Amino acid sequence: MKKVSKVFYITLVLVAIAVTFGAAFPAQFETITGNIKSFVATSFGWYYMLLMSAMVIFSIIIAVSPYGKIRLGKDHERPDFSTPSWIAMLFSAGMGIGLVFYGAAEPLFHYAFDSPIAEVGSGAAFKDGLSYSYFHWGIHVWAMYGITALSLAYFQFRKDEPALVSSTLKPLFGDKMNGPLGVLIDVLAVFATVFGVATSLGFGAVQINGGLSHLFGIEVGFTSQFVIIAVVTLLFLLSAWSGLSKGIKYLSNTNMVLAVILLIVVIIVGPTLLILNMFTETFGLYLQNLLEMSFRTAPLEGDNRSWLDGWTIFYWAWWISWAPFVGMFIARISRGRTIRQFITGVIVIPTLFISIWFAAFGSTAGDIQNSGTVDLTQFSTELVLFNMFDHVPLSLFLSIVAILLIASFFITSADSATFVLGMQTTKGSLTPPTTVKIVWGLAQSAVALILLYVGGLTAIQNTIIVAALPFSFVMIFMIIGLFKALSEEKNK
Repeated sequence: MKKVSKVFYITLVLVAIAVTFGAAFPAQFETITGNIKSFVATSFGWYYMLLMSAMVIFSIIIAVSPYGKIRLGKDHERPDFSTPSWIAMLFSAGMGIGLVFYGAAEPLFHYAFDSPIAEVGSGAAFKDGLSYSYFHWGIHVWAMYGITALSLAYFQFRKDEPALVSSTLKPLFGDKMNGPLGVLIDVLAVFATVFGVATSLGFGAVQINGGLSHLFGIEVGFTSQFVIIAVVTLLFLLSAWSGLSKGIKYLSNTNMVLAVILLIVVIIVGPTLLILNMFTETFGLYLQNLLEMSFRTAPLEGDNRSWLDGWTIFYWAWWISWAPFVGMFIARISRGRTIRQFITGVIVIPTLFISIWFAAFGSTAGDIQNSGTVDLTQFSTELVLFNMFDHVPLSLFLSIVAILLIASFFITSADSATFVLGMQTTKGSLTPPTTVKIVWGLAQSAVALILLYVGGLTAIQNTIIVAALPFSFVMIFMIIGLFKALSEEKNK
């Protein structure tokens, strides 16, 4: 443990306090986080919308500018990983469980339960459900991840700075980043990472529990979720022990294979022609309405502000809370790529795959809902997918593959996060000690369990929005610092 920094001990204490308070006073914990969440969503919704849109604009500017030719590393270096493995790893770390959790449920919710704009149950609502799902998981998200990762990778591999968030702010604050201010920045990043990843672990445990209950009658509840998290924690700690080039790489490739199999089978056994037509039209609507979606704040009475807070603002906060983890991880696997290659790969490929995913699962769920065979909206979010499978061929096969995919995503996200948390708390070491990774792995699982114990998915969503706000301000400085450093390099 000689490598560990002050950030490790400070953040571990803060996480321990939060976990202890949540376990001892669950009702108060949920109330407090709920109140803060309501305040943040109401008061800072406009800020989140502007920030995420700024990330997209800045990404485009950097990619098409002369800066795009700069390599993330020395001029002679080439990528450490093949393009397929690189895509698999960034995709698994960046989305993972949530894609399976919301793939059918989110478009269905917007269509049949609460539409952002159109009349519920109408054809327009069906299309909006898909285009808004692309919006929540597409270009904005990956632009934000891309800029965060780009800043980290540039300073880490081009400028030989430690793999720390604080290193990206040195163009603005200089040596102050080597002192208490730098420690504060890194503590914010680690704290946001722990709670952001714990959120996905909570979602994963709930959906695995739901799938096992649907297939085998296993009881849904905290006890079952505790066992699931305990088992998966053991598995991802074993993976973390094996290192980046083995465990995470193999798991990420497994994720992509399982995800592609599931997607292709759903397209074949589902309403194939509807899926293809809906994807073509709704992806066009997404691109056509991107500007309007990006700046929608629902300021007036009757604008369905509750929908915006519960979906778009929640998602933007969730992705921001993931930014230190995903950004650090994508940076670590992207050495040797040019900025233009990097931004194009990080934004375009995941956005296309995710849009096809939502078109397949969302169109299938909507078609079943329209048929009147079953009302899928009666089921909780984690059960929509499995009940949808009941009404297409190969139901058992699809359900089993989905559970395996969730478990694999679960392990990969947690494994990647332990690696990144280890880097951030050992002064930027690219090979953090296994003991540090194990400590953070256990801490993530403990936070996920506490969030499930104190209030299930509601507590999880509350905590995300609270944890993301402080780090969002750091991201603004990261963008300014990156632009300043790139300008200085080009002007030499």
